[in-house]
Order: sequence, then C-alpha cells, then structure tokens
Amino acid sequence: MSKNNFIPVNTPLLDGNELKYVTECITTGWISSEGPFVDKFESALAQYTDRRHGIAVANGTAALDIAFSAIGLKKGDEVILPSHTIISCILQIIRIGAIPILVDSELKTWNMDVDEIESKITSKTKAILAVHLYGLPCRIDKIIEIADKHNLYVIEDAAQMIGQTFNGKPCGSFGHISTTSFYPNKQVTTGEGGMCLTNDDDLANKCRSFRNLCFQTESRFVHKELGWNYRMTNIQAALGLAQVEKLDEHVVLKRKIGNKYSELLKDISGFNLPLMETEYAKNIYWVYGIFLNENSKYNAKEAMLLLQEAGIATRPFYYPMHLQPVFQEDKLFEGQEYPNAEILYNRAFYIPSGVGFTENDVEAVSKVLIDLFKV
Repeated sequence: MSKNNFIPVNTPLLDGNELKYVTECITTGWISSEGPFVDKFESALAQYTDRRHGIAVANGTAALDIAFSAIGLKKGDEVILPSHTIISCILQIIRIGAIPILVDSELKTWNMDVDEIESKITSKTKAILAVHLYGLPCRIDKIIEIADKHNLYVIEDAAQMIGQTFNGKPCGSFGHISTTSFYPNKQVTTGEGGMCLTNDDDLANKCRSFRNLCFQTESRFVHKELGWNYRMTNIQAALGLAQVEKLDEHVVLKRKIGNKYSELLKDISGFNLPLMETEYAKNIYWVYGIFLNENSKYNAKEAMLLLQEAGIATRPFYYPMHLQPVFQEDKLFEGQEYPNAEILYNRAFYIPSGVGFTENDVEAVSKVLIDLFKV
C-alpha cells in the first residue's frame, strides 16, 4: 500500500452544522471564551448526560486537573486509579502532592479491576478515579457502592465513553464529577477540549472558578485561590455543539465499524477480538482493540510495525503507570506489580476506526490483518 493510500488511525466526521456555527463565530466576532456557543455546548452535553452542569475547558487533562482541585484533594491524600490508563489521569494527583494508589485491570474488558479497590482503601483515601477504556465502561456501579460505603469521592473519567451507557444510564452521569475529552478521536470533537459534568452546585462553581484563574465576581483581580486559564473558545464550542447534535449517529457508526471488523476477523486464531457486549453495556468501540493471544506469531510492537509497513496506522495500549520512567526515578511504585496492565501493553493495540471511516477502509485493514495472521 502506497503512502497515498495510508489509512490513519482516526478520521473525524464534520458533516453537520460545524461550518455554519463556526462561520457565525467569525462573522459576529465572538471567537473567545465569552461567546454564546460555550453556554449552548455546555447545556447540550449536560442534558445528554443527565447532568445539571457542564463546564467546558481547554482539554480533557484540564478537566481532570480541575475535578481533583474541586473536590479539595490535598497533599498526602490518596486516590485509587488503574495502572493501565493514560498519564493525564495521574498528573494533578502528583502535582498536588497526593498519592496515587494503583489497581490492576481485567483482561476481558481491559478496564480496572474493581475487586481490587476495597483492599487499597486507607484512612487517607480521598477519591476513586473510575476510568472507562476503549469501548466498554468499567463497573461504575460497584465503584460507587464502595465509595458510598467509605465516604469517598468518585470522579468518572468518561473521555472515551460519551454516547455509551451503563445499564441504560449515560456514561458521564456517574459520580460526583465526570470528565470528558473532545480530542479528534472522540465521539464528540472540538479539536482540543474537555468538560466537567456534575449535579453538585458547589462543585460546579468551583470548577468554573478554577478554569478561569479563580477570578472573583466582586473583585476580579483579587485572588483567594490559584486556578488556571483553562477556558474553551467560542469556536471550539461551536464545533462541539454541532457534534453533540450528531452524537447518536456517531455512536451508530462506531458500532457499525466495530461489528464489521468482528465479522471479518472472527476466524483468526492469533488474536482475541473485543467483547461485543457485557450484561451492562454493548461495546461502543471507541477504538477497535486487537489482543494477541498465545497463538500469535507476534507481540504488539512487531504486529504494529508490520501494519505500518502495509500502510495502516495503529496505536499501542497504554504503558502502565507503575513502569513509567518518570515515576521509577522517584521510586513511586517501587516493588509493585500489576501483571495484567503489562500484558495489555505488550499484547494489545488498536487499529483504525474513526467515525469518518468507510466500509472499504474496514475491509482493507481486515485483509491485511488476515494475511498477516494466517497460519
């Protein structure tokens, strides 16, 4: 396959009111965070996720930073989260001086193993970060049950799962604060962007303050707390509103792509396909993951390199937190083992599946995989 036919790992779909709304921003001059589309976008996604408040921010990492500060996370507090996740989840915990407490993952769903959580709770535990990964939500019901029992905060990282449900209830609606991302590979994209979602008035006000440098209403330039300039622009929000209008269609497309892959790849013995569903959710296929099994001729790095040579982009699964060089230097997780997180990194990766992906693209990628893994 030539470079001209290279298939990227993600292709966004911008075929709704995106151009119309962005043009309105430009023609009216409202391009900053003060523009009207910010409120419209916040209201639309809050309504979609059954939340009272949406607070749009610059990106998904910013949403996590703000959420941890809003719940009052302090130095010495502990936060439970999976080792197998993106580094954004841990950054503000570390910077505050709080302590990340890791749990391992399930090999079937690729999500955090909730059965490990309760044994990690101490008198210092402040919160659980519930991270939904790849296409199926984590067991958020059990996480909330544990958190309620121990009087802990729950932050739901729904970055990959907007449009998904857990037992019929929308992801993004669970816990004290939910966070999301609008990077181009998400079901809703603003290029860069994120949002905090909550039903709590006090937490919502804190999130709004932290995203806007903690300006005060009465004395704007007198600051009692330190915040960030994490505001979203009106242009980004205009894109986001148009994307929310098409969200249900994007979810249908994601599932269509995932189901087509599963149909075409079902007879390959070298890897396991994503679960199509569990008792609490049907896979939304945020990405289509390939989990190499004992019959595989390759590890993840080898397979990804061969696919790249064939003109197909891939991405690895996350590198485990306990192995990150930046944390090993400080001996943060010294002596800790999370074997499933390591297995997922070494044996799993994902293939192209953006909402702008076509059936021909699915067939082209599948053909290469079938040829690559044929006995």
